[in-house]
Amino acid sequence: MAADFAWIRPEPHGIHVVPADAWIDPARPVATALVTHGHADHARGGHGRTVATPETLAIMQLRYGVEAANEVRAAPVAYGETLRLAGGVTATFVPAGHVLGSAQILLEHVGERVVVTGDYKRRPDPTCPPFEPVPCDVFITEATFGLPVFRHPPVAGEIARLTDALATNPERCVLVGAYALGKAQRLIAELRAHGYTPPIYLHGAMERMCRLYEEHGVDLGELRAVAGVPKGALEGQIVVCPPSALNDRWSRRLPDPITAMASGWMRVRQRARQRNVELPLVISDHADWDELTATIAEVNPAETWITHGREEALLRWCQLNQRRARALALVGYEDEED
Repeated sequence: MAADFAWIRPEPHGIHVVPADAWIDPARPVATALVTHGHADHARGGHGRTVATPETLAIMQLRYGVEAANEVRAAPVAYGETLRLAGGVTATFVPAGHVLGSAQILLEHVGERVVVTGDYKRRPDPTCPPFEPVPCDVFITEATFGLPVFRHPPVAGEIARLTDALATNPERCVLVGAYALGKAQRLIAELRAHGYTPPIYLHGAMERMCRLYEEHGVDLGELRAVAGVPKGALEGQIVVCPPSALNDRWSRRLPDPITAMASGWMRVRQRARQRNVELPLVISDHADWDELTATIAEVNPAETWITHGREEALLRWCQLNQRRARALALVGYEDEED
């Protein structure tokens, strides 16, 4: 590690901001946690104080019981707002474009700037503000899809494949597996943006998070619970469920469902086959290979630190392009259902 950046230290369980004794997305309880977004591999309960956007705090309260209303334990920070931490460190939260409330965290100390991206994407998303590139000295980037094989197709084409399958099979329904936070709401919002107006049916596990999105101004149109709806009434309809429910007994109540899944991992045919997915939809909430490399070039940091994902390929790309880079050995970050 360059000595100039000794004030920020990657540790196995998170990124330690040493002068402030604060941690970014720590994997275990700490006194002060700065949280980039609400997914479980980044946001955990039990911290003395949690600093995050109001939307992320609301998500954490819903999912993990973090008390967002208690100002001693939770500190909401709006996009663009700068928070002064101990030790002369400031933290500014900037949109990451990943899910509702997701943020990059710009840390500034002794004239140096470090950006921790958390997870991010560069594609437009109707459910959250777009990623904002921030010039910095050190850019800490994820690499979930950090291989050249991962080039996500346009979302419009994937939505068209979904609605075409429905139109071609009016006696069936399309059952879409989607991650409960972020992907499900984006899928619904993209369907609406592309002109799909009928009610969309939800597995019970999706309802509360969709309502939270609506409470924060995201219009998802008419949503209905599957529970209690006669089987015949679901013919020709779209049903959204957690990926774990795709082949569960629950799905037997549906009319001959076309099994679909919305994930960047659907680019890998073996993953689709393993889940018995009939209609793989390559819709990702992470940057693909081209977006990762283009973002590094745009931000143009003195150093790039690469974490959770396919670090080796992105590290090699940096080296080939004469960019100083290193891979971080953080633990606890998983390949989400994306």
